[in-house]
Amino acid sequence: MYRFALALAAVAMVATPSIAANRCRAPNGKFIKCPPPKATPVAKKCRGAHGKFVKCGTPGARPA
Repeated sequence: MYRFALALAAVAMVATPSIAANRCRAPNGKFIKCPPPKATPVAKKCRGAHGKFVKCGTPGARPA
């Protein structure tokens, strides 16, 4: 029983990375290189004359 459990654990450890690998497929079903992830836009924050966060574009706002 101990050997069976050990063998099952070894198979699970070896098989997990291949199952979890991120693979991309073309519409025809062939594997292709995955496109790079899109960069998320960085939210700009501006501060007003009194140091509080304000909407960028308001008079007296400067980037924080």
